[in-house]
Amino acid sequence: MEKEKSVWVIGHKNPDTDSICAAIAYADLKNKTGKGKYEARRAGQINEESKYVLEYFGIPSPEFVSDVGAQVKDIEIRETPGSSSNISLKTAWETMKAQNVVTLPITNQNGLLEGLIITGDIATSYMDVYDNRILAKARTQYKNIAETLEGEVHTGNPHGYFTKGKVVAATESPELMEEYIEDDDMVILGNRYEVQLCAIEMNASCIIVCSDAKVSKTIQKLADDRGCVIITTPYDTYTVARLINQSMPVKYFMRRDHLITFETEEYVDDVREIMSRERHRDFPIIDETGKYVGMISRRNLLNMKRKQVILVDHNEKTQAVDGVDGAEILEIIDHHRLGSLETISPVFFRNQPLGCTSTIIYQMYQEQGVTIPQEIAGLLCSAIISDTLMFRSPTCTQLDKQAAEALAEIARLTIEEHAKGMFQAGSNFKAKTPEEILYQDFKTFSSGETEFGVGQLNAMSDEELQEVKEKLLPYIKQVQSERKLDLVYVMLTNILEESSELIFVGESAKETAEGAFHGHAIDKGGSLWLKGVVSRKKQLIPALMLALQEK
Repeated sequence: MEKEKSVWVIGHKNPDTDSICAAIAYADLKNKTGKGKYEARRAGQINEESKYVLEYFGIPSPEFVSDVGAQVKDIEIRETPGSSSNISLKTAWETMKAQNVVTLPITNQNGLLEGLIITGDIATSYMDVYDNRILAKARTQYKNIAETLEGEVHTGNPHGYFTKGKVVAATESPELMEEYIEDDDMVILGNRYEVQLCAIEMNASCIIVCSDAKVSKTIQKLADDRGCVIITTPYDTYTVARLINQSMPVKYFMRRDHLITFETEEYVDDVREIMSRERHRDFPIIDETGKYVGMISRRNLLNMKRKQVILVDHNEKTQAVDGVDGAEILEIIDHHRLGSLETISPVFFRNQPLGCTSTIIYQMYQEQGVTIPQEIAGLLCSAIISDTLMFRSPTCTQLDKQAAEALAEIARLTIEEHAKGMFQAGSNFKAKTPEEILYQDFKTFSSGETEFGVGQLNAMSDEELQEVKEKLLPYIKQVQSERKLDLVYVMLTNILEESSELIFVGESAKETAEGAFHGHAIDKGGSLWLKGVVSRKKQLIPALMLALQEK
């Protein structure tokens, strides 16, 4: 039975506390009210503030997901069983007909892929003209020969191999046989006692007695003594000569070099590109340990099941987890401006002008009459504190504050004390690299042809911000180059003073920011001081967008 796949609830890249907590809480709500299974995921590294919150309430961090594009494991894999390399061509052909496939995977006893045999290889083996030593070259097992000829092994080891000699048909007198039969040959013959005796005495390694002819006990005893295998078959000499090549093992004909395989974790877009260049009909799938799993064809790509996701705290494509175009978006819960995400089909989209996505999640618990667990209430309250800078941000509404107070009561929190612990954890920059500092809260936006990034760092004192400023100034130039951005801004926000220092790189970064704030930005030599500006979402981004559009 196929395992039920979870719907992933996931926030934006470089997640903040709201993005993480909203995902965890909404997955909890959906599991209690919806059908199916929902799991929180994260699209980036968790920042120190979020770590503090999760540890405080004893909640494990959501599993990291770098890409939600469709993978091979999302495709219906045809579980064609692997076959041994010792089976005969005839058995392989019959197996393929029974399973209605054109490609048969060959695996060893450990489940590792050894090769492939396709119908074309078997047809070639029948049509090509081989010399009479081909069975020995292919190391054909006696039991395969007996099965192919629907016969029976009477003497000798059926699991032994025919490895030397040629295959000959003896229909002449014993005198003539002596001219062409050599040691270790396999002799196809009839019911004549003297011919059977001659073949054994000439050291044949195997005799095949046709037409269900009886083999005397004397012949069997002599064959046993000389190590000669006797196989009887109901077929006549002509039919045996025609069929016997079908007893050869597939390992002699299978393809074993330069096999094109795909792993279960590979992304469908990459697989599709490779398939388009190859003429094969079927492709084997292996798991992360290298074991064979099954087969897929181009047709399977048409029926793939995309990953199902719910996006929280964002609706911008540039902020979404990689591969979102290849996923099925079921819902979007957000509190930001309408962004650039497009969906294939209609989705549930809830967007409210509130200070925090977690406030919306709180409302949804209330609307659906679901009791909020204490630890979930703590996460939602923490997210509201973080996103509204403990109600100082202009994005904060009365609903946010009321929700936070109600959640704090459920979680048994003192908001001021909890906020202090969170903000101190989040502003502990000393041991961090510039990359870790910047990407703990960094988002990209676009306006026309301009691509720009904006990071934000919050701290309780100006000393902490000046320290981090020295680390970031050279690094943001590198970020601009690596990510091919036109402009990069970083807000260094002093929570207590309710103001931000804006540092930047980019040819028109300063001009754009000064134009955005119409003379209210104070030039500090390489940065701008923005009094009363603490919200990226409500104050900085709209102003920058308008300035860029006017340019």
